[in-house]
Amino acid sequence: MKYMGSKRWMLRDGLGFLLEEKVSTAKRFVDLFTGSGAVATFVAQRVAVPVAAFDLQLFSVTLARAVVGRTALLESGPLWVAWHDRAMKFLEESSRLKLANAPFPRLSKFTQRFVREMRDACASEKGFTLTKAYGGHYFSLKQALWLDALRSSLPEGVEERTSSLAALIQGASRCAASPGHTAQPLQPTRSAKKYLYEAWAKDIVSITRTSFGLICKQYALCKGSAEVRDANMAVEELSEDDLVFIDPPYSGVHYSRFYHVLETIARGVCSDVSGVGRYPPPVERPWSRFSVPSESRKAVSSLIEKVAERGARAIVTFPDKRCTNGISSYLLRKLGKVHFKKMSEMVVRGKFSTLGGNGNHREARQPSAEMVLVLEP
Repeated sequence: MKYMGSKRWMLRDGLGFLLEEKVSTAKRFVDLFTGSGAVATFVAQRVAVPVAAFDLQLFSVTLARAVVGRTALLESGPLWVAWHDRAMKFLEESSRLKLANAPFPRLSKFTQRFVREMRDACASEKGFTLTKAYGGHYFSLKQALWLDALRSSLPEGVEERTSSLAALIQGASRCAASPGHTAQPLQPTRSAKKYLYEAWAKDIVSITRTSFGLICKQYALCKGSAEVRDANMAVEELSEDDLVFIDPPYSGVHYSRFYHVLETIARGVCSDVSGVGRYPPPVERPWSRFSVPSESRKAVSSLIEKVAERGARAIVTFPDKRCTNGISSYLLRKLGKVHFKKMSEMVVRGKFSTLGGNGNHREARQPSAEMVLVLEP
């Protein structure tokens, strides 16, 4: 799925080997900013230690929990058929099945007027939370109706429900009509219309089914947990047997701005949205001290100090520079030297997300150098 600063490329380029080596001597792995869940699920599938994943956003926790909270594979075939049948029934009973199965128009008929009409149709859909909030913007009417139907028809079992919801979140991320993440949807302008059309034409049901099949095959070697919790609160429960992974935010804008659509899917409810980005009220969007320049340095300093006080080992990753939230690799190196007895370092080179680029001056992903610190008490 699309995620800002995803660690998937780093796991293939040195970080994965480092994690496997260090986790093997720990009794628990703690991921304080789990994000896309990439690191938590990587460790859970390779090392027989419980993984505890934390994040402020429910969608992130759901993605991690779908794997770290389960120790056996799920048979996706029968589960998908039953889930899809329930969604079909939901649409049929609400008289929306025909709309949800209608063929998508040709590009020649995809005009600004068509988009306006679709937005009006979606806005009038009472009882369809995702369609009303995001249909005609991030998703076509057809996609949005299926999102609502599948979200309203999740399986009952805890593991099955979590895995299904995680697949729906991934499916929505892959189909969302936005240049990167869900900060703002693409508009039907002359330059962007083609990309909006391509996104809306995607088969969200098929994509979700594929994600579901992949998630069902993944499971942890030792059952772990995933919870919505602030990192500075989660560290209070650390012990000297823990290996802590710290990948703090690097943006001066709250991550909830980029993932509010996925968060709504995870929560299943949403108040009235506003603005071009279709944002819910601020009270429904997680707020982090790590994304406030005037508070971020104090927050990360307190976090590193508390990890050291608990006697835990830590691996810290961060872009090798100063970022827009005020945190820098220099500050993290300094904190490591002050609070830990031993610190080693490596730099991994790759690319980071620029939230979709701007089409004129930068590409969606830019070369980057990522600092990795290993901190020993």
